[in-house]
Amino acid sequence: MLCQSAIAVESGQPAAVVSDIRERLEVTVRTLAETIGPRSYRDTASLAVAADFITRSFEAGGHTVTFQPYEVKGQTYRNIIAERRGTEEPDRVLIVGAHYDTVEGTPGADDNASGVAVLLELARLHAETRFRNTVRFVAFTLEEPPFFRSPQMGSRVYAGSLKERGERVEAMLCLEMVGYYSQEKGSQSFPFPLFWLRWRYPTTGNFITVVSNSDSEPLQMHVRDALKANMALPVETFTGPWWIAGVDLSDHGSFWKEGYPAVMLTDTAFYRNPHYHRSTDRPETLDYGAMTELVQGLSVALLALDQPEETRPPSAEP
Repeated sequence: MLCQSAIAVESGQPAAVVSDIRERLEVTVRTLAETIGPRSYRDTASLAVAADFITRSFEAGGHTVTFQPYEVKGQTYRNIIAERRGTEEPDRVLIVGAHYDTVEGTPGADDNASGVAVLLELARLHAETRFRNTVRFVAFTLEEPPFFRSPQMGSRVYAGSLKERGERVEAMLCLEMVGYYSQEKGSQSFPFPLFWLRWRYPTTGNFITVVSNSDSEPLQMHVRDALKANMALPVETFTGPWWIAGVDLSDHGSFWKEGYPAVMLTDTAFYRNPHYHRSTDRPETLDYGAMTELVQGLSVALLALDQPEETRPPSAEP
């Protein structure tokens, strides 16, 4: 029996509820990508405005918000954490995260205002959920170059602090570019030299992918099954080592380094989106209907992950 959320989060929601989710997603993306604009490590004023917007959004849902500030090259940056304390096993932690910075000079609608929008909507939907485990919604800073894969990356700082404190992270879900979809044949490409993947995966870029390493496959399967059961948006999975281009290219990689199970949910970024890291990465290029489906699916997936491992149904697929 799943715990109860403040709003029904299964498929078949009333049209008004679905419309509200879609509208909120677009407002968030437009606020970050248009009103605030580029949010690179050099744009410290814009990053601060974005952080304040995210904080207010979390607090509007009644979440307790804390910050993890740290200094890089004389500037202070901060991760933003909204927590729902667990009622039965608070020492077990589930994390949903997305980065809010951008590459210099880009508005970052898909990369990664889309991930932040889904993060904030999930937090809103679960503002009154009584989770068994502690659930944290985290907005990370400095994911983009020049700090990617460095000790200054926001998620590296955060994941390292969890490890130092001995926290028990059961799952980390990384939202990385989740808004771009295409119905055109041939719109989906694949990593070099793994071109044979076109025989395994669709060549039309209309699906969300759950990316994992081998250690996190059980988590990947649980997330995949929950998404497929609760949304119409097609779901694919990919498991591979970090050296395949794109596999570790977001905040989930920071959790892998600390030995925590983590997966990335993504529209596959540069394998599909022609606006990747360009000034054309704008709100009008995104599919807010698909993003709404993802919110609905992830809302239920989060409830499923909150249940004891032994009560979860076996995976329906290999």
